Amino acid sequence: MPIETGPCEAWPTELCCNVEGVEEETLARWTLVASQILWALSGRRIGPCPVVVRPCRRSCLESAGFFSFQAGLGTGPWIPYIGADGLWRNASVCGCRSDCSCGELCEVYLPGPVYDITEVNIDGEVLAPETYRVDAPGRLVRVGDGCWPDCQDMAAPPGEDGTFTVKYRIGLPVDEAAVAAVSELTCHLLKGCGGTGTCGCKANKNITRLTRQGVEMEMSDPTVIYSEGRTGLPLVDLWLITVNPYRLTSPSRVYSPDFRYPRVQQWP
Repeated sequence: MPIETGPCEAWPTELCCNVEGVEEETLARWTLVASQILWALSGRRIGPCPVVVRPCRRSCLESAGFFSFQAGLGTGPWIPYIGADGLWRNASVCGCRSDCSCGELCEVYLPGPVYDITEVNIDGEVLAPETYRVDAPGRLVRVGDGCWPDCQDMAAPPGEDGTFTVKYRIGLPVDEAAVAAVSELTCHLLKGCGGTGTCGCKANKNITRLTRQGVEMEMSDPTVIYSEGRTGLPLVDLWLITVNPYRLTSPSRVYSPDFRYPRVQQWP
């Protein structure tokens, strides 16, 4: 999958601050900035983005282990277990063609998390949604008769005869907690950068202690807060601790030289 540099669009907001007099363009810009910041701090997983892939279905024999063929115990994968007699055996003795059932499970893998499927197109024909489903983690399963194409003409444009295209959205949904967090951060940025005040991002970041007329105030060092992946805003940081407690910078991935990922067109 291509490297993502930000959310595909600004997150929805429910602003509790006064935005009267703020131009629509300014409000939209700082809402997007707040969305980009929280998208990165939350581990680059929140917010669905459209993706178009052209899968090559994994053959049922690709997942079969070497020993299952050598032992002649069936055509399915090698699924070892220890029997009651203490000997190793292969659980795939029924000739299973997948690791889930003895019938072939027609499926292709979609890098996720999969938010939803918007379109599945085979040979220029859009399939009805009831003819497929998505099983975790990101497996597009064919329901009913038929199966996914084993291969396709990658030289042909999507939607032509001999092609197989899946359009879906990737990412986790922006829930109510995320809406509240991005709303608070948007208001904070507007106060300093949107021309509505002198605080927010224009506040003096070098002050940690202030003494005036016998009153002493000690403030937290913002550089320390930022280095820990936090903002100093209570609602925003509470949300970040909830969704990204270990301060991950990106979603976890597992790579294998034997696994074939769907092809994604990058240009034009």
